[in-house]
Amino acid sequence: MADKVILTCALNGVLTDPQTHPVPVTAEQMAAAAAEAYNTGASVVHCHFRQQAPGKGALPSWDPELVAACCEAIKARVPEILLNLSTGIVGADISGPLACLERVRPELAALNAGSLNYLKTRRDGSWAWPPMLFDNPVSKISAFLEAMRQSGTVPECECFDTGIVRSLKMFLANGLLQAPLHASLVMGVASGMPAKASWLPLLVDELPPQTHWQVIAIGRSEVWDLHRACAEQGGHLRTGLEDTFYLPNGDKTDSNGRLIAELAKVAEAAGRPIASPAEARQMLGVRPA
Repeated sequence: MADKVILTCALNGVLTDPQTHPVPVTAEQMAAAAAEAYNTGASVVHCHFRQQAPGKGALPSWDPELVAACCEAIKARVPEILLNLSTGIVGADISGPLACLERVRPELAALNAGSLNYLKTRRDGSWAWPPMLFDNPVSKISAFLEAMRQSGTVPECECFDTGIVRSLKMFLANGLLQAPLHASLVMGVASGMPAKASWLPLLVDELPPQTHWQVIAIGRSEVWDLHRACAEQGGHLRTGLEDTFYLPNGDKTDSNGRLIAELAKVAEAAGRPIASPAEARQMLGVRPA
């Protein structure tokens, strides 16, 4: 299965406004979106969860019962699909994500593998939002890894900058992580690694041997060149409304399924067969369904 490519759909994101963009929020919407992604080639869905009260659908939730209801709806609709839960949270209090891991016991979960000053400026140089530190010290990473071990969850190491990519080898040497790893190169955040295909060979060269890797490409038209380079260089592929709203022709998408269908074309053009959920489980070392 060395040439097979795993397609992941990032269904919704942490703050994307459902009144402006077609992101799924309710359990029923998330299940329908997951089914559409699966039917167009995705084996994995990466999920964030939102408050369900009227007018609160843009705000994140760490309510384990709400998260479980969404995950159960997805699994009822698409039993084969792998769940990948977000754990990203600012600050030292990680009780919410830990409770969700314990309640759902997902196959995969994001492990934010280092800290980043999360910044963006407007055209006039003013801050698009107040500068914030997405803090992921080693103590926080260790706590998440222990929870993932207890829930039988495979960590997906999200790397926002080059130093975070290089840290993975140190985490392995220290025993925090065990090989083989599953890593995501997050490219396109304004204060992180740019969404440039020319960077990819250098980043991949810094990954530990035998790492399963994918690109999380954030942006507009530039993300599709990056996806093509990723497919050609042996990486797995991810897209969805968390990462982009735009199809390769520049049109705005109206669904996750259309984005995954285009990603499947990228894999086909690179000569990479698409992995089934069962094959993705075997490749990533995930427990059987």
